[in-house]
Amino acid sequence: MAVRFDARSVLMVGLFAALLGCGTAEQPADLVLMGGRIVTMDGARPEAEALAARGATIVALGSEADINTFVGPDTEVVDLEGGLAVPGLIEGHGHFLGLGRARMQLDLTTAETWDEIVDRVREAAADTPPGQWIIGRGWHQEKWRTPPEGAIGGLPLHDALSDATPSNPVMLTHASGHAIFVNARAMAMAGIEATTPDPPGGQIVRGDGGRPIGVLRENAEELVTRLVEPGRDEATLRRAAELAGETCLANGITSFHDAGTSMARVELLRSLAASHALPIRLWVMLSDSNETLADRLSGYRVYREGEAFLTVGGIKRLYDGALGAHGALLLEPYDDMPESTGLNTVTADDLRVTAELAARFDLQLCTHAIGDRANRETLDVYEDVLADRPDGRDRRWRVEHAQHLHPDDIPRFSELGVIAAMQPVHCTSDGPWVPLRLGTERAKHGAYVWRTLLDSGATIAGGTDTPVEAVDPIANFHAAVTRRMADGAVFYPEQAMTRIEALRAATIDAAYAAFEEDVKGSLAVGKLADITVLSQDILLVPDDEIPATRVLYTIVDGEVRYRGRS
Repeated sequence: MAVRFDARSVLMVGLFAALLGCGTAEQPADLVLMGGRIVTMDGARPEAEALAARGATIVALGSEADINTFVGPDTEVVDLEGGLAVPGLIEGHGHFLGLGRARMQLDLTTAETWDEIVDRVREAAADTPPGQWIIGRGWHQEKWRTPPEGAIGGLPLHDALSDATPSNPVMLTHASGHAIFVNARAMAMAGIEATTPDPPGGQIVRGDGGRPIGVLRENAEELVTRLVEPGRDEATLRRAAELAGETCLANGITSFHDAGTSMARVELLRSLAASHALPIRLWVMLSDSNETLADRLSGYRVYREGEAFLTVGGIKRLYDGALGAHGALLLEPYDDMPESTGLNTVTADDLRVTAELAARFDLQLCTHAIGDRANRETLDVYEDVLADRPDGRDRRWRVEHAQHLHPDDIPRFSELGVIAAMQPVHCTSDGPWVPLRLGTERAKHGAYVWRTLLDSGATIAGGTDTPVEAVDPIANFHAAVTRRMADGAVFYPEQAMTRIEALRAATIDAAYAAFEEDVKGSLAVGKLADITVLSQDILLVPDDEIPATRVLYTIVDGEVRYRGRS
């Protein structure tokens, strides 16, 4: 199942477009941009004053005088208003349907105490028929002003939540997505009690006498999530896709690397692409089991369907959990939980089977690894499986997150040709409590070490992990270049990216991470006319002015699909 673009075909398309794009009245452009600065991320022409597109393709870049010759009576001329046009921004790791579904659930991201969460759920229960699920997302115990009374490792007991919702099962997902909080009714439905064993790769958090407190970590989530019906029907998923698309366009996102979707849901996305109902381009990682993939991958192909709006390019696996939920797999114990080194959510042997499938069917392997042990063991599997393949380094397998690395493993990314798909905003969001988990020495030398990775020759693809964080590329860019946290403190500033590196991570390097750099990620003749227009030049304005940047236009396929306020 080949998933690579034919560079020769793209080159021929570009040359043909250039020949056609003569700028005469007989061949006007459909869209022209001028009136600002255009940064192309193309080494052959780093900047331009203006751009012309015909259909879905860029046909010319140059001076305003040059591009004026492409303006005809039906050409849409977009005034950049002195702003900055860049290649369409790429979300390098997120959860597309999860983003849409998060907008349909109870938002807990702004709650500052456990009591506030209980109050919000109580209010929701007043409008929810008995027996129906109440679903929420976004709580994070490290972001509460004070720990709840009687907390176990900072986590509350379920009693107050259960008292507030006696007639409804409740499931509240941690901001990281790697733990859930459930009430007594949900636990009863799942058969969770003091004697219930922890599933492999998961943990039922317990208090006195082994009594479950309501928190389920990693694979233990499945004890409850398998019971939850809301969000699984096609109508809800279609609505989730619509909401996710709207949100991405409003934030300047034109392409999205979807980090884990089943084949069944790919079929839904395929139907949306075929009916032109996907507003942005999706590059998808399959999340099905090894058994399902082995049975179905032969002859399976979803490649640039729906006019290049849907591609299946990878397989996703989770090797460990999240640092915030104490699920990241570490070489040494947590500083604030010395009895634990985290959770291994899939064995190395299982990952090796997945790796063999990825290699056989020419898919990229994309493994979630956050802790230093998880990263080391993932790289070990990659090295073993690719060692006997002459093109091993060119397969561009990925590590999703790569948040905490042992210094010895940092050079291995470049040596093995492995992409580090990282989320700069995680650094500034998590920074206040990362040293609590790792200690200052491990945090300084291994946490979010973008500078060291880049200097070693690694490629970083930037993303937000939405809905874990807001799908906001401006906030992500600001985090990448400043590492400044909400309280004004800076998390080890020596590891910051330069501004051009941060823009590369959201454009050409993210495209490279999906074998798509020949058709997107930079602005050049023959490439797709996917463009983001920003209100100010984020490459030049002072650091503290970057967050004020707004998206003026989001252009996909040469069509303006979002117009912001001037």
